[in-house]
Amino acid sequence: LLEGPTRCRPTGMALGKGRRASMVACGTHYTLVLTTHMSLLACGKALIAGHREPSSEWGMPKQLPTLVGLPLVGVAAGDGHAVVITAHGTAFVWGENRHSCCGREYPAELTVPLAMKLLPSSSSSQSLLPVVVGGSSDGLMIVDELAIRDAACGLEHTMLVTRSGRLLVCGNNNFGQLGIATSELESSKVLTPVNHPTGGHFVSVEAGYGHSLMLDDAGDVWMTTQNGIQCILRGKSALAIAAGGNNNSAVITAAPTGAKLLKRQFSMEEVEDPISIVDAVDGMIGELESGRGDQTNLSLEIARKSEELLRYPSYLNSLFVNPKQLDTMFERLLRVCSADAMQELARAFERGLKGGLDSLRDTRLIHPEAVRCLLQYILFFDIRRDESIVFDLHGETISTFCDTILSLPFEGYKAIHTFATSHYTGSLFVKMLVRPLLRTLNVCASHTVDENEVVHSNPSKQAVPVIVAVLSWLYAMAEEQDLAKPADFYSDAVSEINVETLFGDLYAMKRASPNERSKHFYITQHPFLLSPGCKRNLLQMESQISQYKAMIGDLQLSESTNGVTVEPFFNLEIERDFLVEQTLECIKQADPKDIRKRLRVSFKGEEGLDAGGVTKEFFQLLSEELFDINSGLWSNKYGDEVNWFNSDNTWDEKGYEMIGVLFGLALYNSVLLDVRFPMAVYRKLLGLPLGLEDIVDPELRRGLKQLLDYEGDDVEDIFCLSFEVTWMELGEERRLDLKPNGANISVTKDNREEYVLRYVSWILVDSIKCQWEAFESGVMRIMEDSSLDLFRPVLVHKAF
Repeated sequence: LLEGPTRCRPTGMALGKGRRASMVACGTHYTLVLTTHMSLLACGKALIAGHREPSSEWGMPKQLPTLVGLPLVGVAAGDGHAVVITAHGTAFVWGENRHSCCGREYPAELTVPLAMKLLPSSSSSQSLLPVVVGGSSDGLMIVDELAIRDAACGLEHTMLVTRSGRLLVCGNNNFGQLGIATSELESSKVLTPVNHPTGGHFVSVEAGYGHSLMLDDAGDVWMTTQNGIQCILRGKSALAIAAGGNNNSAVITAAPTGAKLLKRQFSMEEVEDPISIVDAVDGMIGELESGRGDQTNLSLEIARKSEELLRYPSYLNSLFVNPKQLDTMFERLLRVCSADAMQELARAFERGLKGGLDSLRDTRLIHPEAVRCLLQYILFFDIRRDESIVFDLHGETISTFCDTILSLPFEGYKAIHTFATSHYTGSLFVKMLVRPLLRTLNVCASHTVDENEVVHSNPSKQAVPVIVAVLSWLYAMAEEQDLAKPADFYSDAVSEINVETLFGDLYAMKRASPNERSKHFYITQHPFLLSPGCKRNLLQMESQISQYKAMIGDLQLSESTNGVTVEPFFNLEIERDFLVEQTLECIKQADPKDIRKRLRVSFKGEEGLDAGGVTKEFFQLLSEELFDINSGLWSNKYGDEVNWFNSDNTWDEKGYEMIGVLFGLALYNSVLLDVRFPMAVYRKLLGLPLGLEDIVDPELRRGLKQLLDYEGDDVEDIFCLSFEVTWMELGEERRLDLKPNGANISVTKDNREEYVLRYVSWILVDSIKCQWEAFESGVMRIMEDSSLDLFRPVLVHKAF
């Protein structure tokens, strides 16, 4: 060792506990080490190795936060930039971008590894971006023409070899180092394809400062020159190549027949192939299924290898690109393991999950290939399927997992959303993502009652809010993509909470300010977890309490008895012959607080107390009259099957308000009505957005869909539409522009979506504005402070 930092003899590099090197690449003032667990360690130049605060470990190899979790299988180092390759064939580049050697014109420096993409050249109109194929049996896949198998970095250029055997090059070409004649190209700001001169396939590449060396599948060696690519070694069966410095190259060829092979033991190991681990586990499961081998030893070895897979996210991210494969193996494992083996497996799962999640701390999971393991982790929590298994007793693992999901940056969230919606299709979304979290939630939210009637919560109760937050994210995803039914998210543990406790939570949530809601957890803020029966009980209790408050608020002092009198009911005494008129008059004259009392109906001239039957008859008679198609309140386009607002009726707003009051009173008093409203009415009441599927007229809905689906360019000639609507009102044709000067704007292929959007809005909102506002005001007179928004539209529809 001489003075200064230069080392004149080999010195060991400390990689950290449990880490072993598989591949090393050195650039100017930095070193990159690929470990056997598919992770990358870097030290040296801050632009490559990352900026660090001075400490006792300053200068030691560390992981780059944005590369954690990626299944890395290759690394290349240039003078000031570097490239890593994933098991799926993506190349990530960062560092100095001199002469666009990072495959893009800007910026001058890439401080974060970014995926390299083959962009369209100025002479090409077709984009050649990497394609992810989601419908194949393999799940995720990058096509061979774009998937990278090897990379090399020079002074100011980058060389990539695809699985199809061609080169993708970028950067400076002053010496022809890109494999293209200098007379044709001075430099390339984007990745440019270069094919094998004789139609062969390149398999590896190396680079020096200003030259490149390639090896093809025939064992021939090729070098770049100022005139292009030239073969420098043919027919020698080359096995490996190396290049560096100024035009320095080396080639290893096959040993002559009969010669002794060169043997040398290196301190580095090859990257362990995770597929071999999965194959080993699959084989051992097969032995257990057939009854061969030592059951105990096999179970212990399966547990050990399972823990190893879970401990290293990079492993999982390189495996099970088709989630069905993981699901099949998991189900086989649960079927074949004994009770003792299952408990040992649960302990291994817990240790592996903790180790894997710990390795993801303080990282930035922004790349799609780095986040897929999080979805795979969810299935392993389903070991709780057997209630006798002790797993994650205090909820630390599930809390860490959910926190990792919820703290993803936008890029990571977008990537995991794409994977979940494109690969977990059919029953897999519920089986592998929703159900394991629901089972975990049920365990964490459970409680026991001892002999002294003291309630003891589960030790993992603190994990409930973050589990619910992840389930909320999955629920939104399922609704958006139609991946699951609402019933798939009902939680048994939540629905079994007594209604008084749930109402207390609901009451506190409704009284809380938006700021307080963001700081506190309310289970009723997530109604998708509640079963319909549970929601109905909540709404009924809310109505009963409102009725009770209205009754208490009407307390009066009786002078005759010196006592307190109270009227618990909202009494309606009406004549059958004037049912609608007198009901409307009574409601108009009633004190608002009286309407909130329990309804009691009596018909004039008829004896008998209302024990519920009279009220039901009252609502039935009233609905028959008000919902009669001949009342003029409803459109006659749909006959007796659907009640939709008659846009021509602009004279009977009181009628619509009466119907709204009737609707609200029936719901408030838990009475079923024979109502034939379409789903759009319930969506409007709940404040949900409306779309083409909410159009009541099936022929109109079908026509608009045909307009959107039409693939030809002659939309204007075929459909002959403009941004104008026409309709008949009281025998007179009416016209309305959907946008300024709409009558003179034709509907084309480019603006048809806008046309449908405006047409749907006019049909469902604008054309019935006054009728709807009257109806809604009637409903809100009764249900203004209710928790109707707990329900989905279909459940409100079923309530009637």
